[in-house]
Amino acid sequence: MKSRTIRALQSGGAAFVGLAALAACGPAGATKAGGRPTFEGRGPITYVAGKDASGSVQEMLDRWNKLHPSEKVTFVQLPTDPDAQRQQMIQNAQTKSDAYTVLALDAVWTSEFAAHRWIDRLPEDRYPLSQMLKPIVETGKYRGGLYALPFSSDGGMLYYRTDLLKQARIAKPPATWAEMKADCAKVRKLPEARGMSCYAGQFQKYEGLTVNFAEAVNSAGGVVTDAKGTPHVDTPQAKRGLDFLVNSFKDGTIPKDAVTYQEEDGRRAFQTGKLIFLRNWPYAYPLMAKKDGSSKVADRFRTAPLPGLNGPGASSLGGHNLALSASAENKATAIDFMKFLSSQEIQRFTLSRAPGAPTYEALYKDPKLIKQYPYLPTLKQSILHAVPRPRVFRYGDVTAAIQQQVYAAMTGSTSSAQALKDLQQTLRQQAAGE
Repeated sequence: MKSRTIRALQSGGAAFVGLAALAACGPAGATKAGGRPTFEGRGPITYVAGKDASGSVQEMLDRWNKLHPSEKVTFVQLPTDPDAQRQQMIQNAQTKSDAYTVLALDAVWTSEFAAHRWIDRLPEDRYPLSQMLKPIVETGKYRGGLYALPFSSDGGMLYYRTDLLKQARIAKPPATWAEMKADCAKVRKLPEARGMSCYAGQFQKYEGLTVNFAEAVNSAGGVVTDAKGTPHVDTPQAKRGLDFLVNSFKDGTIPKDAVTYQEEDGRRAFQTGKLIFLRNWPYAYPLMAKKDGSSKVADRFRTAPLPGLNGPGASSLGGHNLALSASAENKATAIDFMKFLSSQEIQRFTLSRAPGAPTYEALYKDPKLIKQYPYLPTLKQSILHAVPRPRVFRYGDVTAAIQQQVYAAMTGSTSSAQALKDLQQTLRQQAAGE
């Protein structure tokens, strides 16, 4: 037995704060012959994730801690910004610190963390993967092995103003970009829509821009990278996707200030009556449905699949998975905790308190949940047809390159063709450097 003080990076950067003195039992990083972890050791562990705005995370941990008083879990909250979360997790892994045990990884980080051996391969037979939506399960795999356990998913949806479409005698939400622009032209002729903009997504230079660009490319029949990580952005399909974004800024379909939008900016614009259509995640639904006066669109909107070039588009597949830090101790406890946290019971509990995208197919059919969150059937279809962002070894470099070139094209610093040509060259060089 030995004790140590777990030190964890806190929101805001480099300061380290001692969280708790934890008793560690069993050998850290013990492996079988062949390199597979044995998952030994029981005792206190940490759960590391972005800031919890809903408060539901601590409730879940309290449930576990009440049942496992000698194996308590401490919640280490990282910044809200996903790029900052990733950097702090990488820093912990590179120093081989045992401060972080179970990591809530963005679904797209699995390949990078697995390839660097920052996380352990998990025992698939310990988890009910067959009950989960297949595209979600695939986000946790790397080279045929399970390295991250599905915990929550996410899919983009099109939010639209039902009242305005009805007044403009539009029978159904648009399935294509051209239909959306035509619908906007009709709606904006209404006195009630004076001064409104047509559409917005997330276009600031951050991870959301990578998501929106990938969706545009996928929805035009292209891919950013193939299954092997080979880039394919200098193609006619990718250009049609990027041109949709660039031309929409030029013709006013997307308001100019949307180049600064993250998720919350778009949500506020929609719920204050500034937008007819909005691309966003399911978390926004109950916020915009509030009838306390904070939303001008309560009872006046619904969701639909994202539009595409020739028909319904393809969302980027979002969400978070649970991974086990390779340098952690008390891995037997961690494996059990991950099963608990990813269980259908806990996902039902979480969904009853905060919106989201569960991983279990059964929860999308639950009448009580559908009544509370009417977006669930649309969200299921979004996830089933979603395309993962590039599953590459050096994801951080890839997303930074995408953001730089796409932002330059949208703001007029370069043409779509040149941006994609430069991006293709950069992504090829990065792939060659792996």
